[in-house]
Amino acid sequence: MFDLTGMNALVTGASGGIGSAIARALAAQGARIALSGSNGSKLRAFREELNDQFEHDQGDHVEITCDLSNKVQVEELIPAAIDTLGSLDILVNNAGITRDNLAMRMKDEEWDQVISLNLESTFRLMRAAARPMMKARFGRVITITSVVGATGNPGQMNYAAAKAGITGMTKSFAQEVASRGITANCVAPGFIRTPMTDVLPDTVKEALNARIPMGRMGEGEDIGSAVAFLASKEAGYITGQTLHVNGGMAMIS
Repeated sequence: MFDLTGMNALVTGASGGIGSAIARALAAQGARIALSGSNGSKLRAFREELNDQFEHDQGDHVEITCDLSNKVQVEELIPAAIDTLGSLDILVNNAGITRDNLAMRMKDEEWDQVISLNLESTFRLMRAAARPMMKARFGRVITITSVVGATGNPGQMNYAAAKAGITGMTKSFAQEVASRGITANCVAPGFIRTPMTDVLPDTVKEALNARIPMGRMGEGEDIGSAVAFLASKEAGYITGQTLHVNGGMAMIS
């Protein structure tokens, strides 16, 4: 079940905590992965680790360095992935940044940077993936949003706007490509334990956990498992949806 053998996937932001967990989950189910990110050395180290852990009959997992704030590089990423892998079955838009500030103090560049990388680059990658997936009459497009896209969060107007925008964009895209065997869905994490959250003071962690009915943060593997499911053939009748993975922190219908 959820066998991804023979499928090729591109994961953006692949060297981060959640991105690497997604890549591992897909590779564990048999997919060959193109890892994308802006930090070439981290990407290279993770690619070597992935190849050691998950050998693939169709060839090694690969890396493609890409700065998603650079529109030219964004437009080149999908063709580069297809050229390297031979085809593209799964696109996981995971990369994202934050530039937090209160609304009255938020600078134009803080707004522009988050909207450009989190929202606009996702649109460009979806658009570029549409044609080859439609030609193949199969595709899985999965975008990592956030609980704050549904609930909002003080100091994150730019981030919440981008993540809410991705949800609406995904629904529209899903309707356009559904007849060609392509699904498009979102996974919305709540608080997930990563190297960034590991350094928070214990008092802050306790306050965060108190907001979660399960009493703990999620793990990267929780997000990876959700993505692997949505990427599978078994999820072929699910499209335009957002799967919330937040331990019950926000129960959103």
